[in-house]
Amino acid sequence: MCGIFAYLGPKTNVSQLVLDGLKSLEYRGYDSWGVAIKKTDRSLFMEKHAGKIGLAILPKIISNIGFGHTRWATHGGVTDQNSHPHTDCHNKVVIVHNGIVENFLLLKNQLLKSGHKFKSETDSEVIAHLIEEESKTMFNRQVIVLKVFKRLKGLNAIIVFFPEFEEFYAIKNSSPLVFGINKKQKQFFISSDYTGIIPHTNQLYFLEDNEMLFVNSNGFQLFNLNGSKKELHFTKTKYKKKDLTTNKYPYFTIKEINEQPKVLTNIINHQQKTIENTAEIIKKSYGSYLIGCGSAYFAALAGSYLFSKIAKRHINNSISSEFNYCLDFIKKGSLVIALSQSGETIDIVSSVKNAKAKDATIMSLTNVLGSTLYRLSDYKILLNAGPEISVLATKSFTAKIAYLYLLAYAVNGGIKHGLTQIEKAIKEIKQLVKNKQIQKIANQLKNTPHIYILGRGFSYPSALESAMKIKEDSYVHAEAFAAGELKHGVIALIEKNTPLIVYNPVDETYEDTLSSAYEVKARGAHIIGISSRPNPVYDQFIKVADCQEATIIPNVVVAQLLGYYLALAKGYDPDKPRNLAKSVTVK
Repeated sequence: MCGIFAYLGPKTNVSQLVLDGLKSLEYRGYDSWGVAIKKTDRSLFMEKHAGKIGLAILPKIISNIGFGHTRWATHGGVTDQNSHPHTDCHNKVVIVHNGIVENFLLLKNQLLKSGHKFKSETDSEVIAHLIEEESKTMFNRQVIVLKVFKRLKGLNAIIVFFPEFEEFYAIKNSSPLVFGINKKQKQFFISSDYTGIIPHTNQLYFLEDNEMLFVNSNGFQLFNLNGSKKELHFTKTKYKKKDLTTNKYPYFTIKEINEQPKVLTNIINHQQKTIENTAEIIKKSYGSYLIGCGSAYFAALAGSYLFSKIAKRHINNSISSEFNYCLDFIKKGSLVIALSQSGETIDIVSSVKNAKAKDATIMSLTNVLGSTLYRLSDYKILLNAGPEISVLATKSFTAKIAYLYLLAYAVNGGIKHGLTQIEKAIKEIKQLVKNKQIQKIANQLKNTPHIYILGRGFSYPSALESAMKIKEDSYVHAEAFAAGELKHGVIALIEKNTPLIVYNPVDETYEDTLSSAYEVKARGAHIIGISSRPNPVYDQFIKVADCQEATIIPNVVVAQLLGYYLALAKGYDPDKPRNLAKSVTVK
């Protein structure tokens, strides 16, 4: 949950290059930031600050090597001193780190006894001092870095920078690192995400766990934990620099909301064969499980409803972090369908590894070619939603829903009907993004302390995802409930003028949900109805066309827009909600 960006190549304005790289990665962590660059006079330039990069400016430094880091704090407060990079006692070793060194207290106490002086409260700083300590008796830096990495407990990604020798060592276990090369310009890049590299090259290599990459001006080498050389094969990504800009939009959030029709159109126009082939795998499985974290879990939950109703097939669902405690059911023939935008979220990667150890077949829906989840999977579906820079999941969520919806129809043999309903959903999204009423409602709700959301059937996961969008972006307490649970405690929360959103598509849940709306209305709730059919019980009504089960897609877009406009009304940055990061790579 941090942004790492490193450069080595011909001399250039490295301070600006690294700063731009970090800005493109800030969605991965934005508590603090820092850079380290070797200057032409052989001295080391370092600058570190708590807070977001924002409009930060660094002095122009012409150099051939440097790196930087944006932090999501785990150990130690958000301060300048705790910001990365970290050094040893004599600034001979500089490191950036993503992950948690679980045994750092033991290691730190040993180092303190050996006379080392620490400048931060972080677990990360011990890495630099361990390398310094080993260097007292060893001279092979490759061997030293490998030895130190083996002493660290936990899941970590590290880049070690030796300014004197102008070289990087990058090594990882679970947390992602990506290597990029521009052969024409003889440039090398290392980043925690491919989005940091694609402005410079589309030739990428995703480091595997327990691989170490060595880079200097003469080239690069890849090693395993035993120090033996390995071959390295680059992947070519199709994304370009323009995919990482807001273009005409003020924020990535609203840009990505507006990109959803394009993403969904690509799925129905170009992925039908993939969906039909994947459906055959699901048919042959012996016990199937949908897993995900956060919004991906709500998509998994929706998937279980969709497969039940459309395909008449039971598929279990689980939060990824809890799935590890349900693995006794997994056996050879089980199918685990893992959902993740980044493909790097630690809880889902861990669950998938453990399921594979029990001979389960792994299928993934992810947005990142070459990600850890992608590489672990036996069968892979790429969402092809394009880079999602906003911390909030928008287009990746609706892409997952579309695939699951069409897979359910393909299992049932009726994919053409599903395609027709997705087309309706696309048309409806195009209308909703132009709906001024949603912004008006957001402005009315900006001072409310609570918002509650009700839904039944597949509208229940819609309600859960909607609550997530509202609280992530606006910090308003939003809570979703299955409408049938209303009288089992929930109704006690309702008082005069309590805002309550009711998802009420015209399906088998319509009449029962309408009754729930009347019950809370009688207690003074302010009802915001979302349906294709108006009703007097609604104080405010947002019309969403009936797309049958695919109505879940435009319904959630309403909440995406509501969360976005609430954030603006309250003066918050919708792209970077407090305390959150895009890819959760620590437990």
